[in-house]
Amino acid sequence: MIHALNMVWNPSEGIDLGFFMLRFYSLSWVLAFGLGWYVMKPIFNRENESIESLDKLFIYTLVATMLGARLGHVIFYQPELFNDDPWSILLPISTKPSLHFTGFAGLASHGAAIAIIATMFYIQKRVIKRSFLWILDRIVIPVSLGAIFIRLGNFFNSEIVGTQTTSSFGIKFLRDQYGAKEAMQLTQTNSAKEAYNTIENNPQFSELLANVATKHPAQLYEAICYVFVFAILMFLYWKTETRNKAGYLFGMFLILLWSVRFVVEFVKESQGGFEEYPIFNALSTGQWLSIPFIIIGFYFVIKAKEVHKA
Repeated sequence: MIHALNMVWNPSEGIDLGFFMLRFYSLSWVLAFGLGWYVMKPIFNRENESIESLDKLFIYTLVATMLGARLGHVIFYQPELFNDDPWSILLPISTKPSLHFTGFAGLASHGAAIAIIATMFYIQKRVIKRSFLWILDRIVIPVSLGAIFIRLGNFFNSEIVGTQTTSSFGIKFLRDQYGAKEAMQLTQTNSAKEAYNTIENNPQFSELLANVATKHPAQLYEAICYVFVFAILMFLYWKTETRNKAGYLFGMFLILLWSVRFVVEFVKESQGGFEEYPIFNALSTGQWLSIPFIIIGFYFVIKAKEVHKA
């Protein structure tokens, strides 16, 4: 159902294999790390580093990303979970109001970034005998590529949506407006998929569809911008000598990626966090967390004056 720049977003959850549902969000993570490995392989070949060390780098990065993203979300956006529901922090369950499966949800890119940087200290000591900045200058290239697919995964999941638009432009996120149980109750259907399809296509429930707000596809805004971040970093590494300036590519990554995040936050729905306190409500939590990364990025770009051969 598409007209002009208005669209009802009610995607399939994933690819039904009969015995297993391959969810698009999970697939986005697989693509992020799989393609990231292939992007790094020619870089490691060029730098005379072994594929074995690349494999270890990506295993550690995967673990750091997942743990850091989850802990970052809890610390920055839901700190009450430490007291109210500690089991849900690292497990795909919740004990409130009763024990039930939730899947892994609530991930913060700021937490992932901090965890990845911290993990590179270990990588530099135990796996790749290069300088810390040498590793960071190269790992940010596949990380920027991965950010594209993670945001596409968010789009398929109808999460991290934008604010309501003031015109016909935008997307109606059915699954954001109505929870699965609510949609089933309103339509008197037996499955979430059937309920959402009923709201979208059955004229009897046109009022429910009309109540769905048209919102900015903030996830797509970020994903498209991250394509340019990735392209710029690839160009700088392969076509210029900046790869030999210790910290330059890392600094550019911080400036570009977190500037995108800062700007897109203006049209993104609040995800809570410390922005709810009056002293911080001038900006969103995501914007406050992005500012230090941007400042650090400028520091490394300015400092990377002399060319250091790896």
